[in-house]
Amino acid sequence: MAWLLITLYAAATLAGGVAIAYVTGAVAVLSFVAADEARHLAILPQRVLSQLDVFTFLAMPLFILAGELMSRGGITRALIDLAVLIVGRFRGGLGHVNVATAIFLSSMSGSAVADAAAITSALVPEMERRGYKREYSAALTVASSVLGPLIPPSIVMIFYGALMNVSVAALFAGGVLPGLLLAGGLFAYNAWAARRHNHPGGRDVDMPPVAQTLIRSTPALLVPSILLAGIIFGVVTPTEAAALAVAAALAISFVYSWMEPGSTPASALKSLGGHLGGALERAATLTGAIFVILFSAAVFGYLIAIEGVPDAVLRLVEGAGLSGLEYLLLIALVFLVVGMVMDNTMALVLLVPLLIPAAIAGGADPVHVGVVTCLNLTIGLISPPVGGSLMVVSAMSGVPYLRLARAIIPFFVLEIIVLVLLVVFPEITLYIPRQAGLLH
Repeated sequence: MAWLLITLYAAATLAGGVAIAYVTGAVAVLSFVAADEARHLAILPQRVLSQLDVFTFLAMPLFILAGELMSRGGITRALIDLAVLIVGRFRGGLGHVNVATAIFLSSMSGSAVADAAAITSALVPEMERRGYKREYSAALTVASSVLGPLIPPSIVMIFYGALMNVSVAALFAGGVLPGLLLAGGLFAYNAWAARRHNHPGGRDVDMPPVAQTLIRSTPALLVPSILLAGIIFGVVTPTEAAALAVAAALAISFVYSWMEPGSTPASALKSLGGHLGGALERAATLTGAIFVILFSAAVFGYLIAIEGVPDAVLRLVEGAGLSGLEYLLLIALVFLVVGMVMDNTMALVLLVPLLIPAAIAGGADPVHVGVVTCLNLTIGLISPPVGGSLMVVSAMSGVPYLRLARAIIPFFVLEIIVLVLLVVFPEITLYIPRQAGLLH
């Protein structure tokens, strides 16, 4: 009876618009009482704070701040121009630019929703103006946003690494080839769609000036180059790399402001101050929201640990006779369904400690499982009914949600195929971490 009342309470509060983090925290505390574990509530604050007192988490707000600075400081626009220069003349060129821009942005921001918002505002209206259907342009933008948390740096991977005590550097390295594989699939589908629907492209397409574009984009490309090389080769930790990204974003934003016609060092510095103020405010807001979710989820995770649920799951898996691959495919399906209805950060924090230890105990590599899980949950951002990227792109592009949900189906199927390939062939994920000496 107590569990039924708690379920009804959770459903009613969520339906009433209460933030999911607060609902989760309240339900977790009530669950302690229902499970006759109320005596543990006295040490709950100390336990939860110790779980969140992880140095790796410091990288998260710094990467968020770096992404905000890059978006406001003109770095995003420079990368879009470079993408146009590289692939703009192919048939369906702006579609290829969409995917290429997602690759560039994902190597800086680590957030699918942020990348989706940036690309939507910059490219979707232009694609429509040049003859693409708005639904296709928006759907391609949603699909390419999945690259954000897969190609390093990745905020989701930072969460996973801290939760499961897995090297974040190894996770970052492990995301490179899967990210490029997914990007290759999107390029291929866009090329096929361009021929089928006669999308524009070719030698008559207007191109940005070559020299000016290369000069302007070179500083922006230094950021991902420094970050990836530094992390993979062990020169800097992910947290140090995040701080380096902030410093680089500030410097490059200042240079871009100074390059504007009629600008002086003083005016460029003033412009940078405006960018910094807005970026700090946005980063603080996002960081606070994420840590509220982490705190409330940690409360629930403590109860799961007390009740021995992970061990029970492992016994069920062993009793069912599932092989390591079969169990990985099963939890991939679970994460996919959960990602459709739950915030991916919340799902990650709640379900990873519950389901992943059994997979690792069955012989799966923690880095492989981590990369697959992060992709798994991120795909939820592009799928109805609560896909975050889907909602953002729908609102910003003006494409009705249901029409966009239909248009995303072929891309969704493509990304599921990539997910299955990564589950079945772990070496795709583990090759670069092995070569970089990040796996023991």
